[in-house]
Amino acid sequence: MTTQFLQYIRDEKRYSAHTVSAYASDLTQYSEYLASTYELNDTSEADYQMIRSWIVQLNQDKISNRSINRKLSTLKSYYRFLIREGVVKSNPLSKIINPKASKRLPEFLDKSKTEFLFTQVEFADTPEGHRDRTILELFYATGIRQSELRTLTLESLDTDRMSLKVLGKRNKERIIPIGPHIVKLLTLFIKEFRTLMVCANQNNFIFVNKEGGPILPLMVYRIVRKYLGLVSSRQKRSPHVLRHTFATHMLDNGADLNAIKEILGHSSLAATQVYTHNTIDRLKLIYKQAHPKA
Repeated sequence: MTTQFLQYIRDEKRYSAHTVSAYASDLTQYSEYLASTYELNDTSEADYQMIRSWIVQLNQDKISNRSINRKLSTLKSYYRFLIREGVVKSNPLSKIINPKASKRLPEFLDKSKTEFLFTQVEFADTPEGHRDRTILELFYATGIRQSELRTLTLESLDTDRMSLKVLGKRNKERIIPIGPHIVKLLTLFIKEFRTLMVCANQNNFIFVNKEGGPILPLMVYRIVRKYLGLVSSRQKRSPHVLRHTFATHMLDNGADLNAIKEILGHSSLAATQVYTHNTIDRLKLIYKQAHPKA
C-alpha cells in the first residue's frame, strides 16, 4: 500500500515533490527495519512494540529527536491512510509518545549585515549578476520559499497592483504585496537581462536554467550561499535564512503576526510564532545591558 499512499499524498493532498520524497524515504527505512528485525514484509501487520523498537534503534543510531518525530509523523499519516482504506482497524501509533525535541530558533541576518549585503556588496554588471541580486532582494523583500521563487512566471508579477502571485505548498496561491524597489528591480531584470539568458524565451519562468526550465534548486542555493558568505560567518547560509530574516525584521518593525503569517503562507499561527522568540531574546539582552538593576 506504500505506492498508493504516496500517490494519495501527491495527487489528493498535493504535497510537494520534496515532501513526497521524504515520506518515501522514511517508509522505505521503516519497511527495511521490519523485514530485517521481524521478517515482516507487510507494514500493515506491524504493532506498537515493533514501532517502539524502531524508535529505540533510531536513538541508538544517534538520529536526532527532531528527525525521529518527522518519521513518526510520516507513519501516522500512513496508518491513517490504511485505516481510511480499510486495511487496518486501528492506528498502532496511538500509544506512541513523541520524543521531546529542543526548539531550534530560526537563523537570520541582523539589520546591519542585511544593509551591508544590499548596499556594499558588488554584483557583476552581467545578466547573471543582475539575476543574483534580484533573487536575493526578492527573498528578503517577500519571504518566499525557494520552491516558490523557482516557479514564479512573468504572469506572477502585477506591476499595477504592485503584487506578486505565489504558488505555495499544496498548490495554494497567495498574493504578496511588494514595494516600488522590487517592482523596478524585477521589471529591469525581465526586460533587459532575462532575454539574454540562455533559452529564456522558451518559457515564461522569471528565473531559468540553461535548458530553458525553471532555475534549479542547487543553483539558487549556491547563489544565496555565495553572497551570504560575504556578510556572515554562520554555517547556515540557505535561502531560508533570508525568509527568516524577512519575518524577524517585519516583526521587529511592528508588523502584525497574522499579517506575517499570511505573507509567509503558513497554515497556522503556531509556525509564525517562532519568530517572537528571536525578538524576546534580543529584548532580554537589551534589558540586561541597559537597566541598572537587570
